Formats: sequence, C-alpha cells, structure tokens
Amino acid sequence: MLYPLLRPLLFKFDAETAHEHTLKMLDRAHSLRLTALAAAPAIRQPVQAMGLTFPNAVGLAAGLDKNGAHIDALAALGFGSIEIGTVTPRPQDGNPKPRLFRLPEHEAIINRMGFNNHGVAALLENVKRSRFKGVLGINIGKNAITPIENAVDDYLACLDQVYSAASYVTVNISSPNTKNLRQLQQGDELGRLLAALKQRQNALTDQYGRYVPLAVKIAPDLDDEQIAEIARLLTGNGIDGVIATNTTLSRSEIAGHPLENEAGGLSGAPVRSRSTAVIRKLAKELDGALPIIGVGGILSGNDAVEKLDAGASLVQLYSGLIYRGPDLVDECSRAAAQYLQARN
Repeated sequence: MLYPLLRPLLFKFDAETAHEHTLKMLDRAHSLRLTALAAAPAIRQPVQAMGLTFPNAVGLAAGLDKNGAHIDALAALGFGSIEIGTVTPRPQDGNPKPRLFRLPEHEAIINRMGFNNHGVAALLENVKRSRFKGVLGINIGKNAITPIENAVDDYLACLDQVYSAASYVTVNISSPNTKNLRQLQQGDELGRLLAALKQRQNALTDQYGRYVPLAVKIAPDLDDEQIAEIARLLTGNGIDGVIATNTTLSRSEIAGHPLENEAGGLSGAPVRSRSTAVIRKLAKELDGALPIIGVGGILSGNDAVEKLDAGASLVQLYSGLIYRGPDLVDECSRAAAQYLQARN
C-alpha cells in the first residue's frame, strides 16, 4: 500500500543502499506490528511439491535476503515460502561496488554481487533467531576462491550444515557472477556434482531421520539440447526439483541502454519470456517427473500465471518487488490461486 509513495525516495539512493534501507524499514515495521500496512493477508491455496506443502504458490527468490537476517519480516508479506542465500561455506565480500544497477525504463536490474554473504555459520544463527515456521529454502553456492574443480567440496560442506535447518536446499550452479560457475551445468560436471549431492543427501537423511529435498537452479541462457541433458541428469540422479531461471547474460532485450555493457546478470521484465521458454521446454522434457519453480520477470499476476501455464508448479519473486513492492505478492498469489483452482 505504502510502497508507491516510498519508491521515488528509495530510487534516489544507489540500488544497493536502497536495498539495505528497504530491509531495515521492513524489519522496523514488522517489529512495530505494522506489516499489515505494507501487505495484504497471505492467500491460502496449498500446493504440494517436492514432498512439501506450500501455503500458496508464490515464494521469495534467493538473493534478496542472502544472510537470512530478515526472514520474519519478509514472511509477513504473504509469501508461501522464503528462500534465503546464496550462502557459501566461508564469508566473502563479493565483487567490488558498484555492483547493482536499476534500469527503470525496462523494469530491470543488473547485478554482479558475487555471492556476498557472511558465511553459512552466520546464516544458521539468523535462522535460529527467526520465528518463521513455514517453508524455508536455503540456497547454497561455492566460494569464489575455491577452484571450480573443487566446487563439489563447497556444496557438500554447505549441505551438511544447512540440512537440518532447511525445508529444502537449492544448489545454485547458474549465477553468472562467480567465475566458471555455470561450467557446472555441463553434462559431465553436472552429473558428478548431482551424484555427490544425492549420496550426501541420503546419508544426511539417515543421520537426521528427515528427508530434505534438493532443487537445482539453472540459467536462462541454455539451448534445447542443454535443457534436455539437464532434465535427464536431474531425473537420473533423483533430484527433487528445479528452479528456472537465474539471471541472463543476454543484453538483446535492453540494447541501446546506457547500462547494457555493465557486467552481471540481467533480471526483471527483460528476462520474462526467456525464462518462460526454458520452463516450457524443461516441462516437456521432465514430463512431470519433478516440479519446476518458475522465476524471472514476474511483475504482475498475469506473469505468474504465464509461468504456471508453461509448466511451473510454483513461482518466485525478486526483481518485480523492486518495482511493484509488496502488493505484487498479493496480486500474484491471488492470480495463481485462481488459475490453480480452475485447472484442478
């Protein structure tokens, strides 16, 4: 409700400063029990996916709350799930600033954050302090200084530590802002990584007496052959879900913009069609074998429905929140609920 009034003020700050201010304001509003002024009550239209019950189909994508420091305030906005991270085994500063850019003309964001986070131990302390009892995803990655050939060690280290705290764990192999990370999406390397993760997941299930699903987050910059290969490896290794998609390296949708040559991943409205096309192809290849969480360019309820209609079971928001604010959560949740009710 209030966000349209606040947005012009926030947009006077650079993007990363505005991001930090917004989260602080949200925490303050939540502590004063004023969140209802910023968000409508959560929509309930349960969705079953990955063996979990999501209260509604609209979740928060990873990246907004990298350290899990704002879980309760964000959950109060009506999300059906919250995904925090990407977190790495050790703290790291990420890439030099400036590294986050708004493109209001395109309702887009370019970021090259580089997995800046306080490390997995700090994230877990924040999770412990949280009162949130809903579906919590924890998104894991590798440290920048870890050689790509040793990446599996970082993923396994994170999985070991977050397993007991997460509802599900997302393996981020698709950020364009960590050198060579997307190399892990290639057939042989992806197969080795998934096999190692699945073996560890099975061991942790025995250790904790609890099965925590694994999802893999993929890029939008994949051709049909790569999507088919990824689908084969996901199903062949017993992975529980796939998140499609991360940000794009393409600049065709913002050609001519003064910021088009800024390095980093492009998100927001320009990636919408690209992401939906990947979801549609992936859904065809998977044929219902595992659920897809659709993310990328959702700025309206219709955009959310487009992802569901392409084959996603759930959707996630991030960049759209920068331009639309908390009202987007309610709009997308209502549209998704109506679509799913009609389809069922």
